[in-house]
Amino acid sequence: MAVIPKILVFAGSVRSGAYSGRTADVAQKELAVQGAEVTRISLADYPLPILDEDLEKEEGVPENAVKLGRLISAHDGLLIATPEYNGSIPPLLKNTIDWVSRVRRDGGRSVRPLAGKVVGLCSSSNGHFAGIRCINHLRAVLVRCQMEVVTPECSVPDGGDAFDEGGNFRDERLYKSMEHLCRTLIETSRMLSTRIEA
Repeated sequence: MAVIPKILVFAGSVRSGAYSGRTADVAQKELAVQGAEVTRISLADYPLPILDEDLEKEEGVPENAVKLGRLISAHDGLLIATPEYNGSIPPLLKNTIDWVSRVRRDGGRSVRPLAGKVVGLCSSSNGHFAGIRCINHLRAVLVRCQMEVVTPECSVPDGGDAFDEGGNFRDERLYKSMEHLCRTLIETSRMLSTRIEA
């Protein structure tokens, strides 16, 4: 019997009604339809200070970064839906990645939550470019963190008009793109799982 992959889903924005959050909603539903066990979180529940090595030296890695690292370690894969800020990664998301990349211990256990973890990417914007500049920057950062970023992606243009009243994509091509991304993420997560049971 095939292992049911556990996928963690979150958006790179915590703004109410954010297109990235609505894209994450679509991903959450599609992953569940395809048989994954999905955990959806908001980065608003894991507030972190701006990365500061002096602060880290004095106080250690913040507890919320350790909690996020623990949660990531307990999943087979991640799906991140990001908005685009000035053609690049939003500061909330970049700061979160940077802090979690600093996690080396959880209790008495040596950990590296991001290394080897499978991740799928979505982007969104209110314009026609659909956040594709940001998603390329995010992919490069995650590869630098030694994550396994799957090739398919789902980029949502014209975010204000992209979703129907039920929160689904209006465009069938976008739905097919999300379907392909989720299938690849599930299959790759199952094959390359580094899950550590909490």
